[in-house]
Amino acid sequence: MNPQDASRIADVIGAVGTSHLGQSLCALLAGDVRFDMSCGYLFRFDRPAVLLHDGYNGRVPARTLNAYLRGGYLLDPFYVACMNEHPAGLWRMSDLAPDSFLSSGFALSPDLHPCISSTHGTQVEEVGYIVPLQTRIAVVFSLMRAENHGPFPEADMRRLQTLAPVVSAAFQAHWRLRPEEPGEPTGMPDSQLESAFVDILQGQLTDAQRYIAKLLLQGHSNASIAHLLGISEGTVKVHKHNIYQRLQISSNADLFRLFIDYIAQSTR
Repeated sequence: MNPQDASRIADVIGAVGTSHLGQSLCALLAGDVRFDMSCGYLFRFDRPAVLLHDGYNGRVPARTLNAYLRGGYLLDPFYVACMNEHPAGLWRMSDLAPDSFLSSGFALSPDLHPCISSTHGTQVEEVGYIVPLQTRIAVVFSLMRAENHGPFPEADMRRLQTLAPVVSAAFQAHWRLRPEEPGEPTGMPDSQLESAFVDILQGQLTDAQRYIAKLLLQGHSNASIAHLLGISEGTVKVHKHNIYQRLQISSNADLFRLFIDYIAQSTR
């Protein structure tokens, strides 16, 4: 370890339990790795997401961040990974995302996706540390590169991976000091915790149809849904047809607009 790393790690330790933790981690990680934006979110199954670190550098409109925090995060591959208790460590978003994610409404939406709405445009690569805290409670600390800077090189990923234990230990210690970060419990049973999906579709779709609609919104193709549910693609197509009929829509884009409309109403 070089003296600069030691000094930066000391700064991280000193920032645990304060609002400066994210900033100190960025200083450590930026020592040898180039990134353009960063963010840290606390994801919990029973409460809305909490922005722990805003490293968007003023490039993301407040309206977009609010929409993401009010429900857009439910479509984020990092959130979904955390709720499915994905292994901890450093991950590229592309390794976590469903097969049709990059063409999904969320991935392309400037109104809901903080990275897409930034001045860096649509092709931002994101890598993130998943730090589990308790069952279905985790922190994700992400770094992003702009399109003109290309994806994170493997050498950068190895450097970031080396520092994963520091990031993990820092947030675990932070959680022990500040376990009650802002965020109100939803007061809903486990089966209805992801309230944005339920509120949009309650009373219109069956439980199975709501789950398939959720997977469609998250960016799963027919083949991916069939694999997850152990059914044929033909059966998935039948479910989609019935979902569209019941909601009086004709495409996945229409389904995403319903989701956007819900988020827009909830942020007023």
